[in-house]
Amino acid sequence: MDDVRASSAWVASRSSHVVVDSSGIEKVVQIIDSIPKVKWDFEGIHYFDNGPLTVQYLLVLDALNFCFWPDADLNYDNLALGLKEVLQNDKSAFDADRLQKYTGPQLRELLKWPRPLPLEDERVRLLHEVGYELERSFGGKASKLVESCGKSAVKLVALVASHFPGFRDHSLYKGRQVFLYKRAQIFVADLWGAFQGQGYGEFNDIGSITIMADYIVPAVLRQIGVLKYSSILANKIEADSEIGPGSEEEVELRACSIHAVEKMRELISVKSGNQVLSVELDLWLWSFGIQFPSLKHHRTLSIYY
Repeated sequence: MDDVRASSAWVASRSSHVVVDSSGIEKVVQIIDSIPKVKWDFEGIHYFDNGPLTVQYLLVLDALNFCFWPDADLNYDNLALGLKEVLQNDKSAFDADRLQKYTGPQLRELLKWPRPLPLEDERVRLLHEVGYELERSFGGKASKLVESCGKSAVKLVALVASHFPGFRDHSLYKGRQVFLYKRAQIFVADLWGAFQGQGYGEFNDIGSITIMADYIVPAVLRQIGVLKYSSILANKIEADSEIGPGSEEEVELRACSIHAVEKMRELISVKSGNQVLSVELDLWLWSFGIQFPSLKHHRTLSIYY
């Protein structure tokens, strides 16, 4: 996580298209008395049984949690609720051996989706990858993966990234490697939120997790005056033009979001006298953003978010 923070700060200091507005951060922090506590699963769309099957569900969910926007009707709720209903009907649906065999049409059938999913082949590939590696290294159980991290969020992110290539969310920016790890971090955040910091969700270093850099958070940060875009980037977003994965604009959008929220977190912690978690800020910003479906976000075809 030090690499995520350091490389994001490095991008922010050299950014050409996105600016982290320090005065904007200060204005936002001035009007925040405390971060509203947003309950995980406030919409009731996730599977939860307080046991190992929930961990299996969350790893599958976060393996597939990316790139909904090319289909105007598809969103995260469809994925989370669809997978929840699958498990409610068949507790073995996400067994490691079965994950390795799903096809695109079968995944569509699981989610009750009437047409090909965005990046469907990649989603199927990642399901196979998760099933294979769980079977090879963790007895088929995501819960054993979590148990092996010793209650360390940092170690769990590292384990997920090392065992599952599809979670290795890196980019190259102006000759330097940038670490973002959105889906590996959101797996930790989902565990922490679902289990309320206990059991499989207990991490002694949950404060190490950064925000999960996606489509929604940069748009919200821009809306509240924390991020500013160049006219060229703003026009691309307004026109719904695709922004290439790994492009300078795309890396800046994500890295500057991480850096900006770290600065917000630090100022809020000083103001309140209490530790503020980036994971709490992320959930608050994301829940704010999804209330405004008209909020313009950037469009990048990527398996990482």
